[in-house]
Amino acid sequence: MKRPANGAAAHEGEFGLGWLPCPCLPPACGLFDACVVDGDGSVERKTINPELWHACAGPLVTLPLVGSLVVYFPQGHSEQVATSMQKDIDAHIPNYTSLPSKLICLLHNVTLHVDPETDEVYAQMTLQPVNSEKEALLASELALKQTRSQTEFFCKTLTASDTSTHGGFSVPRRAAEKIFPALDFSMQPPAQEIQARDLHENIWTFRHIYRGQPKRHLLTTGWSLFVSRKKLFAGDSVLFIRDEKQQLLLGIRRANRQPTSISSSVLSSDSMHIGILAAAAHAAANNSPFTVFYNPRACPSEFVIPFAKYQRAVYSNQIFLGMRFRMLFETEESGTRR
Repeated sequence: MKRPANGAAAHEGEFGLGWLPCPCLPPACGLFDACVVDGDGSVERKTINPELWHACAGPLVTLPLVGSLVVYFPQGHSEQVATSMQKDIDAHIPNYTSLPSKLICLLHNVTLHVDPETDEVYAQMTLQPVNSEKEALLASELALKQTRSQTEFFCKTLTASDTSTHGGFSVPRRAAEKIFPALDFSMQPPAQEIQARDLHENIWTFRHIYRGQPKRHLLTTGWSLFVSRKKLFAGDSVLFIRDEKQQLLLGIRRANRQPTSISSSVLSSDSMHIGILAAAAHAAANNSPFTVFYNPRACPSEFVIPFAKYQRAVYSNQIFLGMRFRMLFETEESGTRR
């Protein structure tokens, strides 16, 4: 199975340091499946660490829990496709008059994916429209109240020196002391080898050394190979996580860059929009399951929202002209700011 380009729908019949909230329960609960797309387009069932997936997706991204009630917005889905393909929605796209502006759906399944070439993370969701809100509202409310485990991590936006073939990766002192194993300062210079696992279960080995004037933490041997293999540039971000087993995980977030060209194999944006709307309209008319793909780095807007969150936002908050409000943004340091 190959992912439809840019999140289409398919009908089925400097640095941030802190705590990373993981919006999922332990893997044993079976809330998330995970797949890795091979280079030939085939899908191989592999374990993807959900904490690392969410870290790579960004601090503002959360996924609804399987079995919960969600609200799906077809227009928001189309807008994400338009944004990812750098094109406005075409005015000639057919208007599906029977398709409501939103669909209340039961979330049957969430599968986490990662692209083998770019390390782009995305999620596949199977939704089914429901007639009655009551039968699934309780599950949705419980999903909002789930406790989230916290994971230590740090994330740094790469500089030109970090991506130089002859340089190393400069690690902020506080981050190195909090995330990496402790150095033996009786050695001169203090140094050690560390290993980190990426989303593809590949192990990367780096030499961690404390040296220089003024002294600083550096990743040297192995770093240039990682930069080269991942095709990283200044402006991209690298993050390290220490999980519950004290193992190091390694991920990347690519800077948003304007695409230079679009592959001829990619469907036109008009076709993508028509496919999304057609699948949603068919599912709404027949209460049948349909599948959507969500790329959290392509567009900041979400189009699948937990139903309880939607209800609280629409009916519990009174908004007036001139009212001040808080809004979260992802900063260049890959943190969040209100």
